[in-house]
Amino acid sequence: MFSKILIANRGEIAVRIIRACKEMGIISVAIYSEEDKDALHTLLADEKICIGPASSEESYLNKERIIAAALATKANAIHPGYGFLSENGEFASLARKNGLAFIGPSEEEMEKLSDKAGIKKRIRDAGLDVIPGTDTLSSVEEALSEAEKLGYPVMLKARSGGGGKGIRPAYSPEELREVFPIAEKESESAFGDKALYLEKCITPAHHIEVQILADEVGNVVSLGERECSIQRHHQKLIEESPSPAVSEEMREKLLKRSVEAIKKIGYTGVGTLEFLLDQEGNFYFMEMNVRLQVEHGVTEMLTGIDLVKWQIRIAAGIPISFTEKDVRLQGFAVECRINALTPGVIKDIHVPGGPFVRFDTYLARGTKVSPYYDSLVGKLIVYTKSREESMRKMRAYLCELVIDGIRTNIGEDLRIISDPRFMSGNYDTNFLEGI
Repeated sequence: MFSKILIANRGEIAVRIIRACKEMGIISVAIYSEEDKDALHTLLADEKICIGPASSEESYLNKERIIAAALATKANAIHPGYGFLSENGEFASLARKNGLAFIGPSEEEMEKLSDKAGIKKRIRDAGLDVIPGTDTLSSVEEALSEAEKLGYPVMLKARSGGGGKGIRPAYSPEELREVFPIAEKESESAFGDKALYLEKCITPAHHIEVQILADEVGNVVSLGERECSIQRHHQKLIEESPSPAVSEEMREKLLKRSVEAIKKIGYTGVGTLEFLLDQEGNFYFMEMNVRLQVEHGVTEMLTGIDLVKWQIRIAAGIPISFTEKDVRLQGFAVECRINALTPGVIKDIHVPGGPFVRFDTYLARGTKVSPYYDSLVGKLIVYTKSREESMRKMRAYLCELVIDGIRTNIGEDLRIISDPRFMSGNYDTNFLEGI
């Protein structure tokens, strides 16, 4: 097992990983930009080290500085969290060349699986249906040519990363030409890679994802599916598990086929297979995230399995100690993402408590919410025995949650989960259009 882990991230995910390290008896090292010098993750970690100015390019995306920080603090592993460099094969390779374990897949697998276009062929060969699309595009002219073959509307997507960054729909050649450079710039800023590819746009549809764990000796376990269709500008807002759109028969088939696919491609670590579910009940593979998902807490609440700890154990070569038969998929968990709508300083915060509720956040009184980074400031997650009860619980806790000093989307989350259409479970990725 690792003795010291450097967390190559910030915000709530850095806090989450640091807490897991403390519970496992592992020394944690926080990196921070000058903007984050007083952030909660720097206060909770056993050690901390500054890696540069506020801009992500000079700090949280600067591979050389992060590696230097790990070596200077004598860490023996790096946990990338999500976003930033979490799916960057070059970073994983650089870490391992410097004698550091990278808590994620090997650099070879990272390169193959982080290529959102290339992974489709491997998944298709493994037996899953995939959304029609292209390989990595070389130019806007190639994108226009391929879009004509696919038929509009199409979805332009970043090859690397995730979290809704670098994604733009296009309903005509003129629109595709317009959004191409915008998607390139956003992708390069978020992931250090401006490469894009195209997919056929399937709509209306449900966004369904399957959480898996896979170790080095070939054990693969699925931990159920999550419903992630409530999105604004391709950024997820609310997730729940299990999905109200997936029957028991559909679930059993989807989870079984996902496990078989992961075994065939030989993946190791924590990963998520993302699908679109059309109106006819067909699942189409979209992409695979080879990292911890933002919404991993939903699965943790539902199953009682700590994904962060298992991610660390698997990277250390420890086999999974349970099978799918041991996994509890009972009850309902729901998560509301809390996003900052304005920057500012937290004047006061009240977090609801009680059985089966958690609020993953980096906020505390005096915390500076910066305009330089992602707007996510917290995730409110609840669990009960039924979907209806979970939604009532979530409404109560959203009303109790107080974050003073910035504007947030708490009111929007509350309106969504109070909407009869959402409560019926009969909603899709178009739910927020025009709202």
